[in-house]
Amino acid sequence: MSHEQGGEIRLKGISASPGICIGKAYLVDREGVDVVKRYLVPKGRLNDEIKRFKAAVKKATDEVRAIIDRTPEDLREHALILETHLVLLKDKMLYNRTIDIIEKKRFNAEWALRTVVGNVKAMFAKMADPYLKARVADIEHVSDLILRNLVGANSIKIAEIDKRVILVAHDLSPSETSQIQLERIMGFVTDRGGKASHTGIIAQALEIPAVLGLDAATRIVKNDDIIIVDGSEGVLIVNPEEQTLLRYEERRIGYERFRAAITRDSHLPAETVDGFRLKVMGNIELPEEVVSVIDNGGEGIGLYRTEFQYLSRSDFPTEFELYDKYRDVVEVMAPLPVTIRTLDINGDKVVSYTSGAAPETNPALGLRAIRYCLKKPQVFKTQLRAILRASAHGNVRVMFPMIASLAEVKEAKRLLAQCAAALEKEGVPFNREIETGIMIEVPSAVVIADILAREVDFFSIGTNDLIQYTLAIDRGNREVAHLYSPLHPAILRMLHHLSKVATKTGVKLFMCGEMAGDPMNMPILLGLGLEELSVNPRSMPVVKSMIRSLSREEACGFFRKILEVTSSAEISRLIHDSYGGIVSQKFQVPVDGIDW
Repeated sequence: MSHEQGGEIRLKGISASPGICIGKAYLVDREGVDVVKRYLVPKGRLNDEIKRFKAAVKKATDEVRAIIDRTPEDLREHALILETHLVLLKDKMLYNRTIDIIEKKRFNAEWALRTVVGNVKAMFAKMADPYLKARVADIEHVSDLILRNLVGANSIKIAEIDKRVILVAHDLSPSETSQIQLERIMGFVTDRGGKASHTGIIAQALEIPAVLGLDAATRIVKNDDIIIVDGSEGVLIVNPEEQTLLRYEERRIGYERFRAAITRDSHLPAETVDGFRLKVMGNIELPEEVVSVIDNGGEGIGLYRTEFQYLSRSDFPTEFELYDKYRDVVEVMAPLPVTIRTLDINGDKVVSYTSGAAPETNPALGLRAIRYCLKKPQVFKTQLRAILRASAHGNVRVMFPMIASLAEVKEAKRLLAQCAAALEKEGVPFNREIETGIMIEVPSAVVIADILAREVDFFSIGTNDLIQYTLAIDRGNREVAHLYSPLHPAILRMLHHLSKVATKTGVKLFMCGEMAGDPMNMPILLGLGLEELSVNPRSMPVVKSMIRSLSREEACGFFRKILEVTSSAEISRLIHDSYGGIVSQKFQVPVDGIDW
């Protein structure tokens, strides 16, 4: 999407990493692998074709290994992403099936690989989980590496760029992004990619502005064009007019001043002006991310997503493999709590692209999370044993996702008790008093919260799914995404109900969805009586800073007031009118000028 103002062109993409940079464009040329020819290989040369394919894979493997070895120490925490690409290079689906097609259909290696990748992409496109959908980009990056070696195309040498520029690329793989030299590359934009891509994750680790999914950036932008990248809003401006340049330069300075201010105080507790302390914890999916949680003043892990350990494999992880990863996180964070969420996807599908699991017509409402785990008790019990064993090394909580009924909670706890009994019999140490909790992300769980509270120690509100299921809105659908709102009166009334149940029953009430990461929601969340928030590590400083500016008593009164308001827009205006001044005064910039 774009529009022109004179010579100025604006493109709207996906915000991958916040911040603003202004500079000259540098187009990254990666021609050579987009067009693949198909031809039949003579029978007598099939073995040579297979050898050619294997040699291309070997060269790609060596290239990724070399990048890992050259990765600077401060980016080592994301080397696991590149290690995943090494695994994909030898994945049976990619490697064996390509060879299979060469042998049986006599297609050339390039076409055989492109065919296999096309099938895998179609399979991932049907997945409901946005994180899993985004993993198809990793498969594309790996296949591009192999294809470039097959066709003899030159590799992109990001590390050799010797001037201060902003990269403009059709796509950047994690291995290419890892080569970015911060003293030269101010930011980057790409035609492809999404927020959950590993390229976006690395951009956040580098703390440089990035906008992905622009579709036509490489077609519109020319080398040395002056461009503005607004990573917070997901906007690229090409050839900006003078007034636009001045405005964005002011925003850039404001943003840097704002980040410096909140980062300086990130280790202070999130305590309101009237003495109420709200714990702010981190959401992670990789063990390596605990460093970022600690650096940003996190008081524990409120959501440890465990799906990553099941990805890019031909079989399920063993108990020891899971335990080893969990223990790493628990030991580093001890004595702070680590909340481990059990598998929140369809495990068969995660390893499926090796086993051919049947597709579901509506996977968001299908066999996933606790439903899948209860149907596959051996898979579930392997994870539960690993979690229990990790509990011997620190403060572990176990959390069950997508709970919709009391029976699911009881069955999950029964299996947990079975695992505990078995470990006790084997003499394996674990915490017998481990806390158990559930994600509140399905409307039925809200309605029967008083019943569920009898079985668990804590609720953690997963706002992303709760809002999606309550309002019947697919956030990935551009036609209806604007209707998705955490400030919808129906959502606030559900949260109010949960708050009352928690107070009455004594169950602890936490929140780990995206709603908790927006500082402008803090007056509402303080008014709800939550005990803990768990957010993206990068959001912690600003969330904590906002909490320190507020009065809990006033927030409670404010929350009662907005319960009487009947629309999201009115509630948003009320928050802005009531608390925008606090933000402006604290950070000395207009609230509209802050890029959270």
